[in-house]
Amino acid sequence: MKISRRLFSTTLAASIALPFLKLGPAAAADKVVRIGYQKYGTLVLLKGKGLLEPKLEKIGYTVTWAEFPGGPQLLEALNVGAVDFGTTGETPPIFAQAAGAPLVYIAHEPPAPRGEAILVPKDSPIKSVAELKGKTVALNKGSNVHFLLVKALEEAGLQYSDIKTSFLPPADARAAFEQGAVDAWVIWDPFQAAAEVAIEARELRNGEGIVPNHQFYLGAKPFVDANPDVISVLIEAIAEVDTWAKANTAAAATELAPSVGIPGDVLAVALERQSYGIKPLDESVVKQQQVIADTFFDLGLIPNKISIADVVHKGGA
Repeated sequence: MKISRRLFSTTLAASIALPFLKLGPAAAADKVVRIGYQKYGTLVLLKGKGLLEPKLEKIGYTVTWAEFPGGPQLLEALNVGAVDFGTTGETPPIFAQAAGAPLVYIAHEPPAPRGEAILVPKDSPIKSVAELKGKTVALNKGSNVHFLLVKALEEAGLQYSDIKTSFLPPADARAAFEQGAVDAWVIWDPFQAAAEVAIEARELRNGEGIVPNHQFYLGAKPFVDANPDVISVLIEAIAEVDTWAKANTAAAATELAPSVGIPGDVLAVALERQSYGIKPLDESVVKQQQVIADTFFDLGLIPNKISIADVVHKGGA
């Protein structure tokens, strides 16, 4: 059964918006850009490297940073006016757009399909995705890995309804996974790398060959429209840290581990699987996003059809 837009929006807001309302909307006169980031992707490196602040200072802006456990939570904060700019994977903006969030796609990074995977405990008897039939799989609802799970099941000849889902944010999912409360966990880096390094979780299937796993940069449309100079500075800074991280993966892991709060060995694994090279969305990327949106509508996971092309920033990157 497809859920109503009102029920979807109300449930989403009630479940994840409240913790971030304290961030509050910034007054226009403050000249602050509020950035939401996660423990993955280029923005966490940008924060740790400290490249953005002096660039913004030149145009009279400051920056505040807010960490989120996943893309859905970050975009709900954007929806309620607490974040101006952030990064997520492919799926969160689809759920957010369907819920009416005033977002726009600004740019993206190249695919990184190895940076998300279905994991099972190292001693699990499960050896293939097909063996997940009837099993319980943990994931963050509406996150990038939601589509990976759908496509991996499809590849294995299973329906989405053939498994049981346990919707948990990464920290809770990790606990459930370690305690044996779920049979598998679909997760992204660096949480994926942390589980592989620390508890020897075994990869059942990553995204190679079935999902691209893009990283998208998104903004609140009112902020993006009113502040093109800020968006240009953000893109410039991200491109700079992209170039540095791509050429210095090992050094980046060592240098940034303390500031981003991720052990160096875990960060090194995650950075090696990350992709770099910020660019505007082209027609093929928009079409890939549309396929994901249509798939989730057909499954009843979003309440209405959406058009990705309608929310792509025309200013480009």
